[in-house]
Amino acid sequence: MEKINPVVDWSTIDTVLLDMDGTLLDRHFDDYFWHQYVPEHFGLKHDLDTAEAQERLLARFKQQQGTLSWTDLDYWSDELGLDIPALKSRVEALIRIHPYVIDYLKYCRGIGKRLYIVTNAHSKTLEIKMRKTALGENFDRIVCAEEVGLAKEDPRFWQRLKKIIPYDDMNTLLADDNEAVLASAQKHGIKHLIYVARPSSKLPIFYSKRFPSIVYFNELVPARQQA
Repeated sequence: MEKINPVVDWSTIDTVLLDMDGTLLDRHFDDYFWHQYVPEHFGLKHDLDTAEAQERLLARFKQQQGTLSWTDLDYWSDELGLDIPALKSRVEALIRIHPYVIDYLKYCRGIGKRLYIVTNAHSKTLEIKMRKTALGENFDRIVCAEEVGLAKEDPRFWQRLKKIIPYDDMNTLLADDNEAVLASAQKHGIKHLIYVARPSSKLPIFYSKRFPSIVYFNELVPARQQA
């Protein structure tokens, strides 16, 4: 698929909104956790083989995608009868920051941009990942969708977000690995939208047909600023 290359005029941007899972962090952790690790434990609990447990759970997961329940660890703990936060903590060694993310954040800070994580992730997931990566220290604020009351796929999310953090649609850049989220933000009016084309290190690159795409964030840093 032909790539739509991003063209970013940093002089027109004052706020940078960044998704977390798949955008800043390698989504391999999440894919492994939900597609393999949770089904294994669900299967043990209910005397199912892993394949059958996967089939049952993935159908249930799909029903909740795009809603707050999809990322709500307490919801899934109740639904599955498993301690989901505890299971996540057991495999937190798999949590990884994508290449060039730290350099990109330092670049944005160096040119005076406001930086925010805006994520659908549950607050308990956020706590585990920030403890593991220490990424939080790079940001002005982190906003979880549960605080907003809507998932990012809902265009109303972005208007509500303005009550929590100040931003101007025309001077804001949003990067996310979810095209539905970018489409939602576009419908709301956010101007600068970037699709992350390789959210997981274990998956191939897949460029968006609709949005400018990057594989790594160094693509958004001017060559003269790169080490």
